[in-house]
Amino acid sequence: MKKQNRRSFLQFLGRTGIGLGAGAFLVNLQACTPTEKPQNPETKPSDPRPFPLQDMQHSLEDKLVLTNGLEYDILIKWDDPISEKDKFGFNNDYLAFVPFDKNTPNDGMLWVNHEYFQEIFISGYNDKDKSKKTKELVDIEMYSVGGSLVRIRKNDAGKWEVVHNDPHNKRLTAKTEIPFHWDEPIEGSTSAIGTFANCSGGVTPWGTILTCEENYDMFYGETNRSDPKNPFRDLDGDYYGWSQHYDYPPEHYGWVVEVNPLTGEAKKLVALGRCAHECATVHQTKDGRLVVYSGDDSNDECLYKFISKEPENLKEGTLYVANTTKGEWVSLNYNEQKILQDNFANQTEVLIRLREAAKLVGGTPLNRPEDIEIDPITGHVLVALTNNKPKGDYLGEILKIVETDLEDKTSLTFEASTFLAGGEDTGFACPDNMAFDPKGNLWFTSDISGSSVNTGPYLPFGNNGLFMVPSWGEQKGKVIQVASAPTDAEFTGPFFAPDGETLFLSVQHPGERSKDLENLTSHWPEGGSAQPKPSVVCISGPALSDLMKGAS
Repeated sequence: MKKQNRRSFLQFLGRTGIGLGAGAFLVNLQACTPTEKPQNPETKPSDPRPFPLQDMQHSLEDKLVLTNGLEYDILIKWDDPISEKDKFGFNNDYLAFVPFDKNTPNDGMLWVNHEYFQEIFISGYNDKDKSKKTKELVDIEMYSVGGSLVRIRKNDAGKWEVVHNDPHNKRLTAKTEIPFHWDEPIEGSTSAIGTFANCSGGVTPWGTILTCEENYDMFYGETNRSDPKNPFRDLDGDYYGWSQHYDYPPEHYGWVVEVNPLTGEAKKLVALGRCAHECATVHQTKDGRLVVYSGDDSNDECLYKFISKEPENLKEGTLYVANTTKGEWVSLNYNEQKILQDNFANQTEVLIRLREAAKLVGGTPLNRPEDIEIDPITGHVLVALTNNKPKGDYLGEILKIVETDLEDKTSLTFEASTFLAGGEDTGFACPDNMAFDPKGNLWFTSDISGSSVNTGPYLPFGNNGLFMVPSWGEQKGKVIQVASAPTDAEFTGPFFAPDGETLFLSVQHPGERSKDLENLTSHWPEGGSAQPKPSVVCISGPALSDLMKGAS
């Protein structure tokens, strides 16, 4: 497909009312963003029918186990071909499905993050000494991360399938050149080479994908500024050893990246700041401006909110950090904060060194803020705080932010409280990715590390799971486990098809504790003696169909 300018892209999305001819499609934005206005949950109608999903037992099996009434199909696995030249990447994470046409919602583009890799599976390297790793091996690893764009559709049998060799299918990798969406160079350059550590994300009202670079320091280290006069490249966190072959600056990574799902064109959104971004959840105000929530997924890091100056503009606006103790969003605008003027040269430096700036203005350190979702029924903002082991928080919680301006979310004050706490009473630990289905039921995954599963405080919880919280029926407000992951794996990136009857879900890093290819801890999904493969699955079944017929 030829390169598109902004006007033609908006036409593609149906925002101008001008078609692009017989081959044109319109994006179904209803599948991407909640359309229900916030309302009092007490006004939600009741449904006398039994709730169709029931709680299941925790499992330690090397299987994807589902509660009664659900089933799954594998959509795509690591290393599957998506075109004549490209293959599906490793460790799939965030998923976003954008239909081509609002009237035919079962055909469109699936974006998939590829967060990181395990060397023994990707390149066969199994030596702690990274200095021995060749450039050829690094190149293989660089291809395995980034993201995949894959056309998928329902076939005549009602099953989702990949459209192989579709011209839309393509990869973004650690070698893709991506410009910075900013007026000033970042560390001497107007573009970066590659995107990686892509964790969660979001979808804009105009149908582009936001993919978030999280643990970027594992690839090229980080700049140590403990001595402001003598900053240096700190390679202690350079886990993969890429820097010995490629000298790309750390400042080029840790951004939110916007991707056009039709062309694969991308840009790094500097205005949203640089940190270990877990997600970028977008809300559109009544006047068309944007509010973007993002968490910094590390111990004692912060929660952020960006408010755009104009509609459809993720370059101009103000970035805020949350002070959850005071219930305030604190501006990170260089011109508004003397303490920032005293410590940084300009706004660009503030955004590059976001973590430092956030602490200076009073941002509250939190327990690994990961995914963020907005409840379509109440308008509350939910934040998964996964855990903070050094501080004794092993089980995590879901935080609730109630903005003073509940509908527009542009207010600078809020109330924070615990929505759900991990523990044996609630049946889960370490909440991570979340999604709301079209009926307003909350779904979320857990992120217990492979080395911690079935040990110490995690003994009661088995393998990582998929959970949901009903918005109606006899189990309203209770936590129900509906799936259990294979050995060493976690579920990530839950995203619903427009009708709510399919949940796209990533199964990430099965067998991640395998010491070598002769001692595998998992053989999912192929079984036998096969090597484990991260995969995307489609969860469906009569229980999910019944759920979509429930209260609304």
